[in-house]
Amino acid sequence: MKEEFNDIAPYDDSAFQESMARLVKEPGFENAIKYVMPDADYNVVVKDLLQIKGKDEFQKKIMFGILLLLERMTTSGVTDSGFDNLSTGKSSLFITNHRDIVLDASFLGLAMIRRGLPAQEVALGDNLLIYDWIEDLVRLNKGIIVKRNLRLTKALEAAKQLSSYIHYCIREKHESVWIAQREGRAKDSNDVTQESVIKMLALAGDSENMVERLMELNIIPTAISYEYDPNDYLKAREFLARRRDPEFKKSQRDDLFSMETGILQFKGQVHFAAGKCLNDRLAQITGTTDKVEIARRVCAMIDHDIHLGYKIFPLNYIAYDRVENCSRFENKYTTEDVEKFNDYLNRQLDKVDLPDVTEEEREYMRKCILTMYANPLRNQLTAQEKEDL
Repeated sequence: MKEEFNDIAPYDDSAFQESMARLVKEPGFENAIKYVMPDADYNVVVKDLLQIKGKDEFQKKIMFGILLLLERMTTSGVTDSGFDNLSTGKSSLFITNHRDIVLDASFLGLAMIRRGLPAQEVALGDNLLIYDWIEDLVRLNKGIIVKRNLRLTKALEAAKQLSSYIHYCIREKHESVWIAQREGRAKDSNDVTQESVIKMLALAGDSENMVERLMELNIIPTAISYEYDPNDYLKAREFLARRRDPEFKKSQRDDLFSMETGILQFKGQVHFAAGKCLNDRLAQITGTTDKVEIARRVCAMIDHDIHLGYKIFPLNYIAYDRVENCSRFENKYTTEDVEKFNDYLNRQLDKVDLPDVTEEEREYMRKCILTMYANPLRNQLTAQEKEDL
């Protein structure tokens, strides 16, 4: 590992066992393991962990089993499409929409391992690393640290370092990488790629040409679909809290609870749809060297592929018809589907713990949640109307 990446890269395998020995002594880590695996003997877990020699072994022997457990306990199954097109000898950058803070990248790793591919490295914001032991766990688990909330000069330095590492990872380490299309999750599920992400990725590379630097990364847009978002009511709560007070800001406790809810609560079906590598289409970007225009066109390609890749569930059709006040997709769901979704919405809204919620505010939050479930279908319909990008 190059020293310039020491503070952001996953721990090198030469330091893996030392870092793991430090992690297992942390009370916070012990509590987390006991919470996720209440029937496990922690001393036995520690013994197994201390015998692991590197990140790939950790993924296959430990994380794979934990993810299978989460799949069985909190989903109706994790499925994928498009992965047959991936080359086993070609490292890629997976750019996805962002639904869950922890499980988007984790379940992608599960899909990769099932396909006989090594799990990808994962870019995560340092705002999630609330405790030192969480950073240790993340970097033992192929996590790349993304530095957030820096002043302008430092932010540019951090962006160059991250870009350089991602290029190094794919081209020299031959490891695939996951990164979300935007900083943070789209609260309303209207997934749009941030131009700043594309500009960051193009900061490093061997070529003088921005497009060629992006082509070095073998970008694969990938759509993530969750049937149910366990955090939907927390997002609606945040919308209402901000409506009441425009200065409202979430606390660290809020972020931790969102992580916990996303990991442990029911998600229904989860699907990953890997698109085709962008390189052929990137090569067609000619006639401009304007970085803003190039970033805009690359974002449009990624959004188009992600929107086309969504798996649409009955509740998405119901939500669309409800928000649009129409019956366009009534043949896509049954009366039973509607009753089931209505019951689900009411149970989620009942969880909102803000004081003195009026009936009007409850209906406002209901519409927020309906919009979250309608937007993937809205975006897919728009993408289907466009020519290929």
